[in-house]
Amino acid sequence: MAHSKALLVLENFIGGKFVPCSSYIDSYNPSTGDVYCKVPDSGKEEVEAAVKAAKAAFPIWSSKSPLERSQILNKLADLIEHDLEAFAQAESKDQGKTITFARTVDIPRAVYNFRFFASSILHHTTECTEMATVGCVHYTSRTPVGVAGLISPWNLPLYLLTWKIAPAIACGNTVVAKPSEMTSVTAWMMCRLLEKAGVPHGVVNVVFGSGSKAGEALVCHPEVPLLSFTGSTLTAQRITEKSAPHCKRLSLELGGKNPAIIFDDADLTQCIPTTLRSSFANQVKSYVKKAQAEGARVLCGEGVDSLALPAGNQKGYFMLPTVITEVKDDSCCMQEEIFGPVTCVVAFDTEEEVIERANSVKYGLAATVWSSNVGRVHRVAQRLQAGLVWTNCWLVRDLNLPFGGMKASGIGREGAKDSYEFFTEVKTITIKH
Repeated sequence: MAHSKALLVLENFIGGKFVPCSSYIDSYNPSTGDVYCKVPDSGKEEVEAAVKAAKAAFPIWSSKSPLERSQILNKLADLIEHDLEAFAQAESKDQGKTITFARTVDIPRAVYNFRFFASSILHHTTECTEMATVGCVHYTSRTPVGVAGLISPWNLPLYLLTWKIAPAIACGNTVVAKPSEMTSVTAWMMCRLLEKAGVPHGVVNVVFGSGSKAGEALVCHPEVPLLSFTGSTLTAQRITEKSAPHCKRLSLELGGKNPAIIFDDADLTQCIPTTLRSSFANQVKSYVKKAQAEGARVLCGEGVDSLALPAGNQKGYFMLPTVITEVKDDSCCMQEEIFGPVTCVVAFDTEEEVIERANSVKYGLAATVWSSNVGRVHRVAQRLQAGLVWTNCWLVRDLNLPFGGMKASGIGREGAKDSYEFFTEVKTITIKH
């Protein structure tokens, strides 16, 4: 890292060293709208160097026992936890989320990601069968794949980056990661702790830059056999096309349009506060104007209420929480993902009707159902086309279980067993005795 005219200047982390880049991208402080950070504008050259470092580190890292790798992951978790407040402050400033959310959700979850996979890697089992009639025993063996390409989004920067790095290196792979160019600071901060945690040089490489340059170079690299991506469905389509000539293994966690279904017997004292948090977690204004043009009514927020900001925040990316009603099901606000504090409220009459309407979008990531009727909860959850269904709660996660979406919300799942299978190659061995 270097400082230039009070700006934070990040550097790529390749082969255990910070490496400057020849060009940089401006990164903005969302609370002020001002440039506060310079992020490397990496391309093929930087990705090539990172892949080379990762390949060189793979033989030694993959030969370490699961216990040895587990101990290093736990040490890294301890170091991040020790600096939790610094990471939370940086995440809040860089991404724009509240310091409370970064302090209580993002950074603790990043810590837990390393601890969880440090533990789970010690407890996987393989299969074994016997064919006594021919005197053979069959068993399976799992080995790391090689260099994993990891591309993470802007909304949960360190949270989702570590969700990919932790299982990849726990399984014995080495990685080249590309965080979002809009939210890169906490990834760079993590890199500063890798050597102290005992991570060998080249095991974790982080290349900063745009998707069109650094991301595409990583996706197209012939010596990166697997890719884990979280982001938009449109970008995932391009990744699929570009990686197809190399037959790469893909895990794609994509967009969602997640319905919150509230029945008339729901406990509103729990339902309303939780639904508000789930609806207003991020920050977008164009959708409100589109909704109004389509005949919807804005009850509160954007275009209805005034937002008074201090002088230093006038250029910041602030928006009032906005509630829209009288929205048609085919409206863009009902069909497309809105990364902003905007929620649409529409009424329904029957269970059958609401299931059909909830399933009418192209996405299928998650849904919530609120009802005190246990039978109804099970019926609706079974029929919703979503990879995750929370009932009478939201964002409660057991990392042992699969995470991922249906339809346009992705391919594959992530979690203890699913991540282990994605980041390893399985081999069947037959022994005749």
